[in-house]
Amino acid sequence: MLRKAVITTAGEGTRMLPATKEQAKEMLPLFDRSVSGGVCVKPLLQIVFEQLYRFGIRDFCFITGRGKRSIEEHFTQDYAYLEYLRSKGKDDLAKELENFYKMLDNSNIFWKYQPKPEGFGAAVLLSEPFVQDEPFLVCAGDTYIQSPANNCFKMLVSVFESMNADAAFLTFEVENPRMYGVVEGEEVEEGVFKVKRVVEKPEEPPSSIAILPVYVFKPIIFRALEKIPRGKGGEKQLTDGIQKLIEWGFSVYAVKLGDDERRLDIGTPEFYAEALYLSGKWAGVL
Repeated sequence: MLRKAVITTAGEGTRMLPATKEQAKEMLPLFDRSVSGGVCVKPLLQIVFEQLYRFGIRDFCFITGRGKRSIEEHFTQDYAYLEYLRSKGKDDLAKELENFYKMLDNSNIFWKYQPKPEGFGAAVLLSEPFVQDEPFLVCAGDTYIQSPANNCFKMLVSVFESMNADAAFLTFEVENPRMYGVVEGEEVEEGVFKVKRVVEKPEEPPSSIAILPVYVFKPIIFRALEKIPRGKGGEKQLTDGIQKLIEWGFSVYAVKLGDDERRLDIGTPEFYAEALYLSGKWAGVL
């Protein structure tokens, strides 16, 4: 059973300015179902954390950067505030926060600071002292996968373990793959691909299968990330690290999202608008 997850939050979020001038992009709100059965509003990053917690993860490493203090503050329990809410008759809100705090109490949370954004791969490389010699999950803090009963994680880990993979990740079909890391591979069973090549934001995509930022790795990924040069945008790309694993002969698999699963991305205003709509339908507010 996987015990550890790395959540990256060090990106600048410039495409979401001015909303992200003073707050982390990952703290932008989406709708969610409350523990009382109603609708509540949560930062996306909290939704991602709670999803991983429900999946069984208890050790978390957040990679943060400049201007991300609001993340650490939000993930710090304040039980006095719960009493204040109850004194004002806001018991449902207190119950919602208390549920979050209990998850934090039962988790080990580590913080790693990245002074400046240098790419997804560089952020993941910083987590090596936390990961040590265990397989681990990696999730981008600005993307959430709506998945009934967390099936996407169950399927991903099942493929990782049954195929004895060194890396595995989620994928989905897109109309414009030039915006993403793209997969070339052989379908070995329905929705599961043995990956032959991955390429970051290609001019001539080899397929329409795009990488989602949800991965499982063995620690060998760190050796690959150390060896690769800076890639697209002058940054150390995680996609390039995965390609290095393939070149070294390690096994890499991709798992497509199911028809009942959706990606919620807040990286651009257009994506955020879609994420608000989808989260609203999911929570029952729309």
